[in-house]
Amino acid sequence: MACRKISQDAFDAREYFAAKPDSATKEYVMQQTMFRIKDPKRSLDFYTKVLGMQLITAAEFPQWGFTVFYVGYPPEKDLGPVPPKDEDRFAYCMKVPGCVELTWNHGSEAEEAELVYNTGNSDATGSANGEKVRGGFGHIGITVPDVYEACQRFKDMGAEMHKSPNSGGMKGLAFVKDPDGYLVEVLPLGKGFPFPTQETDCCGVSVSGGSGYSDNSKKS
Repeated sequence: MACRKISQDAFDAREYFAAKPDSATKEYVMQQTMFRIKDPKRSLDFYTKVLGMQLITAAEFPQWGFTVFYVGYPPEKDLGPVPPKDEDRFAYCMKVPGCVELTWNHGSEAEEAELVYNTGNSDATGSANGEKVRGGFGHIGITVPDVYEACQRFKDMGAEMHKSPNSGGMKGLAFVKDPDGYLVEVLPLGKGFPFPTQETDCCGVSVSGGSGYSDNSKKS
């Protein structure tokens, strides 16, 4: 979600901006978000080929019936390249901020349903009564040099756009769906709000078009 100045009437966050980081946590890293996935091939194709992440490490746990794949954008200028040896990859991965851990529970790929896990965004998948769930999870996000160019690439490669750059009330940002329906926000790298825009986006929506903001967690 794009950030704007917070109204003090909503919540006064000034003490948190002013707080000094705790020295005891200075080497902590926000390292991963975990998604359960149905099919590792389709998910790895999306994250590595469409979004351009690298598969950094993987581990199989046959005794528990699952395999994990860590994908991300390794900061090679700081950490060097991903090690070629499997035994060194996990330790390297634990230094990479913002990875996605794709967890494949063996056998889920054979399930008949296209989607088998609830995404947290007013989704009925997995609910006992078939009703949509008001979930708490929203999305992960990536930044790119040009949102419009990136989204054209995603669309051309067959990815589903949930929100194109010019649709909705917030212009210049987008949401693309991964194969399991999880949302990935696409934001401009190093740009402040309001974001750069173009007249027409990948879905043919004009910058003056689109509708207003809606809360996905409350959709019925």
